[in-house]
This record gives sequence, C-alpha cells and structure tokens, in this order.
Amino acid sequence: MSTHQSPDFLVVIPARLGSTRLPRKPLADIGGKPMVVRVAERAKQSLAQSVVVATDSPEIEAACAAHRIDCLLTSPDHPTGTDRLAEVAQLLKLPANALIVNVQGDEPLIPPELINQVAQTLANNAQCAISTIAVPISDTSEIENPNVVKVVLNRSGEALYFSRAPIPFVRDGHNTQATRHLRHLGIYAYRADFLQAYTRLEPSPPEQAEALEQLRALWNGYRIAVHTASEAPPAGVDTPEDLERVRKLLGNTQA
Repeated sequence: MSTHQSPDFLVVIPARLGSTRLPRKPLADIGGKPMVVRVAERAKQSLAQSVVVATDSPEIEAACAAHRIDCLLTSPDHPTGTDRLAEVAQLLKLPANALIVNVQGDEPLIPPELINQVAQTLANNAQCAISTIAVPISDTSEIENPNVVKVVLNRSGEALYFSRAPIPFVRDGHNTQATRHLRHLGIYAYRADFLQAYTRLEPSPPEQAEALEQLRALWNGYRIAVHTASEAPPAGVDTPEDLERVRKLLGNTQA
C-alpha cells in the first residue's frame, strides 16, 4: 500500500491500570519500556497521522511523557474503551468523518500493516460506520472455544453476527469442508460521528448475552466492514505467561 493511497487516520490506544488477570498491565516492563509504550511505538510504524494513548491513569500519562508518546487523560468512568475513544474525539475536536483506529494496549507485537488495513477498509466502505479484521480458522478446538470470537459475513464482506459460539454451525457434518469459519480480531476503525452516537446507545440484549460490545452497533443498524486477513498476528498479552513470551521476543530490542 503506497502512502499517497492511504486515508488519513488517527490511532488511539485506550489504556487503564485495572486488569484482573495481569495487574498494572500497561506499565509491565518489556525490554526496558512499558508495554503501552511498545504498543504506541508499533502503531507509529503504521501510516497513521498521529498516535495517542487515552488513559485514566496519571501513572500511564507520566510513562508516556517519559518516552515522548502523546497521551490524553480521560474520565475514569467510561464503561468501555469505545466510550473512551469518543471522549478523545471530542477533546481533539475531530471532524465527523475522521477515521480513528482503536489499537488495544496489550498488543505490543501488532503488525503495522494490520493497522493500515483496518483504516483502508473503512475508507473503502463509505456505507459502514466501523471496520474490523478477521482471519480464517480451521482448528475445531478454536472454533468451539468461547474465548475465540467468530464472525459470519454477508456477500459484501460486512458482519452479519459475532458470537462466542461456533458460527456458522455445521449441521450433521454437511459441507464441513466448504464451510469457512472466521476468527474476529479485536482491532477496529471508527468514524468519529459514530463514536458520539455510540455513547448514547443502550447496551443491547445480544451484546449482554455474549459480552461482545460490537453487537450493540449491529443491533442498532450500523454496518461493520470486515477485512479478511490471510493469517493471525502474534497474540496479545492477557496473562503472566503471555508477558514472558513477549519479553523473550522483544527483550533484546535496543530501540
């Protein structure tokens, strides 16, 4: 993808200290730098016009300042990262059509090209308010794992539904080989005006059943464009074991 073809977009990295499985996760040291800084540095390798961390923690704000990473202090009362992004859009006075890519703060190995791709997908689909990424999966244990979120698309490449259940369900083994299952990756691009609308939407029944925030958008009639990537990026950091794996990969980085 050449630079002149790329849409203008901003990367926002929501980061909060509260984490049940890995306390103080954004500040976890990886090769001499906090994880949230590693994520931001990775995002800066994309074609984004700017990268900003959004946090409710003065500690995270100070860590970003020490490494010259732009950071905005936001309300501690946001129920979701999407609500935090909406505040960022307001603080920065972004125009309604601005594209904002949400990169999770626990993805220090995220490929910059994946960030470019999710932004390009939204730019290419003017009828959609959101874009995201999926990858094919064939491992039965992954398809049946409720921690692996699946998505089914329509013929235009837009999301029909997201679920922790194995969708599409292959009845009686028919057409097992022809059925393609897709794993949803938790990276999104949004239009700024959708973010403001989202904060006014009530949680939807499917969202509450599945604990999947993106179902609120589908429930309310918003369209989600999905780019199918060829392979999954390296896993993010959820547990102490994940952190050790990433430390081994990045620990000797001199940058």
